[in-house]
Amino acid sequence: MKRIIILFFIGLMAVLSCRKMQPKASADDQILDGPVEGLTAEEKLQFIRGDVAFNDEVFTAETGLGPLFVSTSCGNCHAGDGKGHPFTTLTRFGQTDSTGNKFLHMGAPQLQNRAVINFMPEQIPAGAASTRLTPPANTGMGFLDAVSDADILAMADPNDADGDGISGVPNWIHFKDYLHERTGIITSGGRCIGRFGKKSGAYDLLQQTAGAYNQDMGITSTYEPYDTYSGHEIDPEVSNQTLLDVVLYLKTLKAPVQRNIDDPTVIKGKQVFMQIDCGKCHVPELRTSASPIAALAFKAFSPYTDLLLHDMGPGLDDGYTEGNAKTNEWRTPALWGLGLSKNSQGGQYFLLHDGRARTIEQAIELHGGEAKNSVGKYFSLSGQDKQALIKFLESL
Repeated sequence: MKRIIILFFIGLMAVLSCRKMQPKASADDQILDGPVEGLTAEEKLQFIRGDVAFNDEVFTAETGLGPLFVSTSCGNCHAGDGKGHPFTTLTRFGQTDSTGNKFLHMGAPQLQNRAVINFMPEQIPAGAASTRLTPPANTGMGFLDAVSDADILAMADPNDADGDGISGVPNWIHFKDYLHERTGIITSGGRCIGRFGKKSGAYDLLQQTAGAYNQDMGITSTYEPYDTYSGHEIDPEVSNQTLLDVVLYLKTLKAPVQRNIDDPTVIKGKQVFMQIDCGKCHVPELRTSASPIAALAFKAFSPYTDLLLHDMGPGLDDGYTEGNAKTNEWRTPALWGLGLSKNSQGGQYFLLHDGRARTIEQAIELHGGEAKNSVGKYFSLSGQDKQALIKFLESL
């Protein structure tokens, strides 16, 4: 009996010692991955399957990769579900106005800069406009997906009726047949409102995900059945179930959690943010509408975006566009998770659509067009107020 007790305590000490050696789990406000609260048991299982498909599955030529591609897995471009960096930046080319992309027969819209053996990577054709796009963070996208089209249109001000110099507009894009199944779609001339991508070139996360499989990895599906090399329709290389698992995974990744919300400097920084009119485009709070995922339905959330296109001036005009957007128009990026961007960007910032800004202040300075007045107000602030604003942005 005495021996059993001794062995029990030895085993208990070993377990406790191992626990002490294990790294502590990161606080919820320090990471971007993890599911939203309130998922059903079945949704949790689908989330796990989607997580594995997104982060662990690496494609090869034998499993459908290519023959032309950008990356071999989804997770390669979104480490920890965070922003990409210059090594994972994508190149889009071909479209210069709302009449559409004239280089689709030459591989547009995405440059596949890698190829499997015996194939040559693509090059940008002569005369084609192009831009570089840094992969965005994935978290909280299900909330953006569930904002109603009507609410997006309510924030638009195409003719600047209030005279504040800000005239956000939606990007009207051609929609895929499978989008007919969704409710609440507002259409105009065979187009619907985009909300994902730097130019809002995708309507929902299903279109975004199917497009990424196809354009990033050369993987066909029933939603995007055309081979990016030959242009011919081929058998699906990823199942509908796997693709829909990834869609649910992206929809149900939690929203970034703001940090230091009670810090007086952070509170002051938000006040400054609103005073210089940053909040007119980076809208602090939106609401979701009905959603088949109950955990996402009718929720208030704080993304700091209006999901609209804005003229950002000649400095950010790359001469390339998507859908009905002008070349100088970009969708307002959500600011939530900004302070955690460095975690997936090698310990430093690569901000704006192409990662050209290396600090938050530089990103502000490069804003033009409709943001010009706010930029002027920022540089008129006292040093203390500037520091408060930056601290607030880094708390998001």
